[in-house]
Amino acid sequence: MIQDLVKDETTLTARCERATAQDAAVAQDLIDTLSSIEDGACLAANQIGVTKQVAVYLDDDKVAHVLYNPRVMMGLGAQRVEEGCLTRDEVSKVTRYAKVKLSFDELEDGELRHRIRDFSGWTAQMVQHMVDHCQGKLV
Repeated sequence: MIQDLVKDETTLTARCERATAQDAAVAQDLIDTLSSIEDGACLAANQIGVTKQVAVYLDDDKVAHVLYNPRVMMGLGAQRVEEGCLTRDEVSKVTRYAKVKLSFDELEDGELRHRIRDFSGWTAQMVQHMVDHCQGKLV
């Protein structure tokens, strides 16, 4: 279901709880909501008012990928970039890694399975942005 975006800083700055397999409906709401936003690339659950560690991003082919409980394990190539956010009006300057190793869970056959994956470029920037949201950090 398409949800309204939340701009309330109390919700956006709350550290999100670990997600479980029962949060699959939240993931679907994120996919539906992100698909309805022109020029949207990624979205975290707290941006639709749910303080769970669930995030979704679109790859280069506009396919949605869901990350449960994402965490940056390692980063290389720190750089300053300008970054926008769907729930913030202003553009921010932030430090992002060009490459990251991400730990996350993925829903498979009704259960969360742990994954570790390397991301680079624009996708690395998006997943770092989502990790920040899950930790209650505004950019």
